[in-house]
Amino acid sequence: MSTPVRGRRLSTPAIRRRKGGAALVCLTAYTTPMARFLDPHVDLLLVGDSLGMVLYGFDSTLPVTLDMMINHGAAVVRGSDTACVLVDMPFGSYQESPEQAFRNAARIMAETGASGVKLEGGEEMAPTIRFLAQRGIPVCGHVGLMPQAVHVAGGFRATGRSEEEAAQIAADARAVAEAGAFAIVLEGTLEPVAAAITAELPIPVIGIGASAACDGQILVTEDVVGLFSDFTPRFVRRYAELGGMIAEAAAAYADDVRGRRFPGPEHCFHAPGRKEAR
Repeated sequence: MSTPVRGRRLSTPAIRRRKGGAALVCLTAYTTPMARFLDPHVDLLLVGDSLGMVLYGFDSTLPVTLDMMINHGAAVVRGSDTACVLVDMPFGSYQESPEQAFRNAARIMAETGASGVKLEGGEEMAPTIRFLAQRGIPVCGHVGLMPQAVHVAGGFRATGRSEEEAAQIAADARAVAEAGAFAIVLEGTLEPVAAAITAELPIPVIGIGASAACDGQILVTEDVVGLFSDFTPRFVRRYAELGGMIAEAAAAYADDVRGRRFPGPEHCFHAPGRKEAR
């Protein structure tokens, strides 16, 4: 397995320049240890508000707070050296006004050291994206299936099924790009629609449940390695089953503790000069 050799952290302009080039490899990360594992292999680490479901057991991303995103964002930045790190803006932290969005995005940038933020929304959020971009906040957009709007959409469902819906997603993507976003995540969108949007947009399109034609792909790491089993989206490929391995390790540990086989003499502290019992 080859690992790309990079020096300093990948910047948002460098991500932007990857349009039409080598595929962007993106995964989520929420903690310092996970960021350390992933950093050598990816171009971009997203501190997604999906952490609300994956780490905190919420039914959706809506209860996630700004403080939660900042704490996890800072942890991921500390655990990475070369990947571009983006932090999701949680529900309610940017929809009120461009000014509100700037205050909260600036706080994320200052307190985490991240390279940029990601926010959901299309044409309706274009003025906010433009406001942020013009004030030095790199923004990654997110259109198609938008988890923060799950109640409005009537659940988690693929988008772009009708001509009208496909046209709206394309219009949303164009608006986000024209407003100054450096990249866009396209989620849960029918493949032909996603491929057409990727071909049209001048910025990288990062797919999740979209199309192999996208400029890059992103998945939730816990889905990829089998650490989240509440449900498995159709678009996920499992590359490992670490959840089962953890359960097996815990069971073996429990057996050793109950059988008085752990801890052994080698795991305990003894007075100097004391001979070990044979």
